[in-house]
Amino acid sequence: MALPLLLAIVFHEYAHGWVANFFGDSTAKNLGRLTLNPLPHIDLLGTIIVPAMCLLAPGSFLVGWAKPVPINSANLHNPRRDMAFVAAAGPAMNLFLLIVSAIVLSLIIAFDPSQTEGESQANLAQTILLPIAAMAQFSIVINTILMVINLIPIPPLDGGRIMTSLLPPQPALLLRRLEPYGMFIFIGLIMTDSYHHFIRTILMTVYQILTATILPSELLSS
Repeated sequence: MALPLLLAIVFHEYAHGWVANFFGDSTAKNLGRLTLNPLPHIDLLGTIIVPAMCLLAPGSFLVGWAKPVPINSANLHNPRRDMAFVAAAGPAMNLFLLIVSAIVLSLIIAFDPSQTEGESQANLAQTILLPIAAMAQFSIVINTILMVINLIPIPPLDGGRIMTSLLPPQPALLLRRLEPYGMFIFIGLIMTDSYHHFIRTILMTVYQILTATILPSELLSS
């Protein structure tokens, strides 16, 4: 299931870079980060260490992130407004990916391999489709997690950057001062979620709403 996670975090960062470039900041493009090649996006902490810690922590859930795409807000046409769009692009991409994954999963489940002529062809279709269905299902889960977590209003998470763009200058400045400690607060919330269930409750609520909206009712009842 590493492939859906890798695609989710790489496409997330690519979306940030693409929108920034659209609004006038070509920093990511000039530094070779406006690419779907995963290697430039790998972050030691977010792509390797944190996912490993999540797998080892009891009651935790898998999460990760890529190396943040460099953004120079001074190059944006309207820095305060455009930065909100740049920050929102990542979670929006995760929403798009989970919708695509839900469509793929629905199509696979709607397809009946038994209708394929010949037992060998039916077995081949099942062999190919089952792993794709499993990856699509995991993609729905991981993209929901990444979308919701990135919208937490703590900088440097996307939600924090959106809030600093929308709030009046003084509250925005106060929130921006949290940025040096933001990732420590975030990791602490993740690692202690088995006790307070704050993030898990939000995730499950959003996941249930999304799946009830984008998946066929017969699939949910099966």
